[in-house]
Amino acid sequence: MINRIPGSFRDPSGFLFKRDGVLYRQINNCYREDYQALMNSGLYQKLVDRHYLVPHQEVPLNNIDDNSQAYRIIKPETVQTISYPYEWSFSQLKDAALLTLDIQRLAMNKNMSLKDASAYNIQFHRGKPVFIDTLSFEQFRENEPWVAYRQFCQHFLAPLALMAKTDISLAELLRNHIDGIPLQLASKLLPFHTRLQLSLGLHIHLHARSQKRNAGIAVTGKTAEKKFTHRSFLALIDHLASAIKSLNWTASNTEWFDYYENNNNYQAEALSRKDEIVAQFMEGLSLKTTWDLGANTGRFSKIASTCSETVCAWDIDPACVELHYLYCKQQQIHNILPLLMDLTNPSPAIGWHNSERMSLVERGPVDMVLALGLVHHLAIANNVPIDRIACFLRDLTHYLIIEFIPKEDSQVVKLLQNRKDIFPDYEQASFEQVFSDYFTLIIKKTIPDSKRTLYLFSKSL
Repeated sequence: MINRIPGSFRDPSGFLFKRDGVLYRQINNCYREDYQALMNSGLYQKLVDRHYLVPHQEVPLNNIDDNSQAYRIIKPETVQTISYPYEWSFSQLKDAALLTLDIQRLAMNKNMSLKDASAYNIQFHRGKPVFIDTLSFEQFRENEPWVAYRQFCQHFLAPLALMAKTDISLAELLRNHIDGIPLQLASKLLPFHTRLQLSLGLHIHLHARSQKRNAGIAVTGKTAEKKFTHRSFLALIDHLASAIKSLNWTASNTEWFDYYENNNNYQAEALSRKDEIVAQFMEGLSLKTTWDLGANTGRFSKIASTCSETVCAWDIDPACVELHYLYCKQQQIHNILPLLMDLTNPSPAIGWHNSERMSLVERGPVDMVLALGLVHHLAIANNVPIDRIACFLRDLTHYLIIEFIPKEDSQVVKLLQNRKDIFPDYEQASFEQVFSDYFTLIIKKTIPDSKRTLYLFSKSL
């Protein structure tokens, strides 16, 4: 039996499925001509050679139960960690947008075009954005406008403009608008002066007015006869690329972006010893995927990356995620993926039937979770009981490295300054007892020159 991927149902050209844990994509007969054009034009190979498109292998049709609609079955290269646009930093979304436009430009040189421009067609793989939807290509049709233009503006240009011009937190609108941020909403939220800018004025404000004005109006013969030449098409792509490149956001002045420099109570020696203990705990374990929860700018993610094939570095602070991504990009670190996540309100299962996009928990369990300098924020700053934290982490991982920070620690004292201490169970003996109900203790070590303790647990069977 095959297991269809729930989020792969909207395109009649085919769908994704798993069999025996292996991911495949079925290409239906209705996509035969476009698939042949993609492969025969040289576009597929060009994109794969540039690492713009995830490569695939064609496999026998006997991998499926019913091949009446199937033209081909392909086996795409596996992307280790699935992420979504509402979990990306500003520069990640910007890089994904520019990749989409580069692919469209290359496709046009091969007489092909993208029939959609969804941000969900992009994943981050080996440190870079990569296009994953092989069925998004169609043969170019002269004189027809780009069918994916509105989708590109809603999935990329509008959120980037809102992040750069209004507030970085507005990226969260992508979680509520799975089909991209409506242009009329973006137009209302953007500052007035953006109406006077050529790119945003044209592609968001005038575009939104045009959508509103033409809503429900049938396409007339006169409208259908308007020509959109190949040259006009390329000019549109270049103009959109210029618009994306002009948008910038500087990561600064958020709560945690300078944590290691100015906002923690570790002396240099204690922090160095913590590094060593974490490395010792991970050494010798066979780790494919590690999640660093509350990763900040990735100090411990870098340590984990030497012991694990891939590391996903989650943090609540958009500046930390941005700085971490830019550092990994600059240093060409290919096995760390920084992502944005509020663990008290993690990404839910959304979309049709609550299954198009996976929740955080559904993307686990992973081999290892790091929870360093995290528990006191969840337990004291957000009133999450210790047993709920332990249960949550049990669902995410097989191995756990976690840090307990007692109430005497200056960071916990700071959290309790302006609130009543209603946390009698927040003490080390209780912490150890609760976690023993969900995990088996392998080793624990006190960090020298501090009262903090590190634990290595394995999930109880």
